[in-house]
Amino acid sequence: MRPITGREELDLFTRLPYVLDDELADDLTAGRRLPEWMWVALRGDRLVARAAWWCPTGDTEPFLLDVFDLDDSDGAGIDAGARLLRTAMAEVVKEGARPPEYIRMVPPDWRETPAARRVVEDRMTALERTGAALLVERLRLEWRPGAPVPEPKGRLAFRPVRDTEEMLSLMTSVLDGTLDVHSREALSRMSPREAAVAHYEDDLAHYRSPQEWWRVATLPDGEPVGFVTPARNDYNAIIGYIAVLPAYRGKGYIDDILAEGTRILAAKDVPRIRAATDVGNVPMANAFLRAGYVNFERSINMTWS
Repeated sequence: MRPITGREELDLFTRLPYVLDDELADDLTAGRRLPEWMWVALRGDRLVARAAWWCPTGDTEPFLLDVFDLDDSDGAGIDAGARLLRTAMAEVVKEGARPPEYIRMVPPDWRETPAARRVVEDRMTALERTGAALLVERLRLEWRPGAPVPEPKGRLAFRPVRDTEEMLSLMTSVLDGTLDVHSREALSRMSPREAAVAHYEDDLAHYRSPQEWWRVATLPDGEPVGFVTPARNDYNAIIGYIAVLPAYRGKGYIDDILAEGTRILAAKDVPRIRAATDVGNVPMANAFLRAGYVNFERSINMTWS
């Protein structure tokens, strides 16, 4: 069990396939991955397990464990995978630090397809043997050119976010009553303001697009109702964060706000717009579907305590 020596071993690393394989070379070039974060378990010349961590551009510490694969040809892959993770995490994760979250993209119908279900559950079993537990399952959604973009209804006005402090204030306010599991987990460990700052620094601060794209939704008198952050990350145009303030939930404003974010990105002639929400966040999931987004994938998110 060892890390790869460099990009010259990508052919070895990709013997076990996954949807992110095409991004690995660019990630290494950009510093979003390091060879010492990309581990393999070999039995002779046979690759029996692999794991890789990722970080946003400009960071220096691993942020996600987003590649973890097993040789599914026999029953030994689960044991090998668990051993690989324990060995690699001892080197990759700083002593005393919480291991980065695990995320795996899975088919939307993975539970109904026996082969896909085995792949997902075997990896989850290996992770559980290292102390990880399921945090949440999420819908991954995509808007594609040609899908309709609703016209403004006129109920809300939209303006750019004034500054970082206004954004943090809005992000803090919408945590009251949130259905988002990641946000609720953060609130179990820190104050709403601290959770908002952490979310901003870990996510919004890394967008590759200007903050001028972000919008605050207001009533005609200027009272904020919610916000949306249409953006680009390292890979796609995204609806990064969208929310309605607690006092205005249940009035259908989420449709207007999502439509505004979609219009901003569609005007940039992007090939697609990506978004995600928890399976359990039914109001948000339904809003995306009403807006013409397609559930093309799900993700399994696991964490260590």
